[in-house]
Amino acid sequence: MKWIEWAIVGALIFLPFATVNRNETDMLRRTLLSELQYDAALDAAVDDAARLLVVNASQQQEAQYGSAKRVALNKEEAIATFYRTLDAGFGIADDLVTQGALHRYIPAVVIVGYDGFYVYAEQEWAGADGKAVMKPAWGTKKPYAYSDSAGNSLSFTLDQQVLAYDAASRSWHEGLRQDIRQQTTIPLLQDAALFEQVRRSTIVRAIQDELAYQINRYNEEVSRNGISYTFTFPLISNEDWNNTVDDVGVLAFVQGIPMGTKVYNSYALGGSRFVKRPTIIGARKGSMKVYYRSSCGYTYPAEETFASEQSAARKGYMPLPCPGSAF
Repeated sequence: MKWIEWAIVGALIFLPFATVNRNETDMLRRTLLSELQYDAALDAAVDDAARLLVVNASQQQEAQYGSAKRVALNKEEAIATFYRTLDAGFGIADDLVTQGALHRYIPAVVIVGYDGFYVYAEQEWAGADGKAVMKPAWGTKKPYAYSDSAGNSLSFTLDQQVLAYDAASRSWHEGLRQDIRQQTTIPLLQDAALFEQVRRSTIVRAIQDELAYQINRYNEEVSRNGISYTFTFPLISNEDWNNTVDDVGVLAFVQGIPMGTKVYNSYALGGSRFVKRPTIIGARKGSMKVYYRSSCGYTYPAEETFASEQSAARKGYMPLPCPGSAF
């Protein structure tokens, strides 16, 4: 057989594999572009919601407490803005049917307040006709509550303000930790570092526990309405959890949107004042696994995103400096 015949045979053998590889590459590219679009839409939605959270709400009632973090919350304006921006980001601002489908992939939205948090999720109650009504609504405020083995209890806030019950003297005390610690026998109030550690972990755990409960309830509801995807607790980085206890804000996550051969899962946190750090992107630069900040402007195809450089490094990615910087 002449060499040209061998070449033709080889080409015929290779062609199907090349076609499959090209199709898979195109699918991966489209999936990546969709994921970036969804991320941008979700980030914009929580940022806009957080900004409107403290706008057009009466702040006079809170001014007496003297804390910049104790502000009145406009929950209704925040949630309306969240969905309006999200729908626009997904390109369905005028499509009510598709909006309804998209919103089913959002099990809960959390508003982090000064002395408690609220969850916007499916609620059930009896309507005027006595029939059960199920629709998203705000739940009651959940406090950041803590108790120790001696029976002492504390209600934390986003700063050092605390309401404490001293079990030994059966007395209540409210004020800054450093101001009331001499008035009580509560050990936690005597140790500033331990107080801060417990305060933060209590707030995070309270939100986590409530989200887990709401997600379990949501799974029961959507299974009766044809959604087969099982919603799970979002994997949120420790860095972002720490951000939740720094200021009032909005936390939302999306799970289970079909996207190519996989599903889209993500979350976003928007604070009314703090500035979020740029996302860390894990990518391929030739044969190397590299990571860089989203603000660097690189266009290497993203494989994963991380909340911190340490997380990317643990997955085997090497740092790629931003142009003109040392990263």
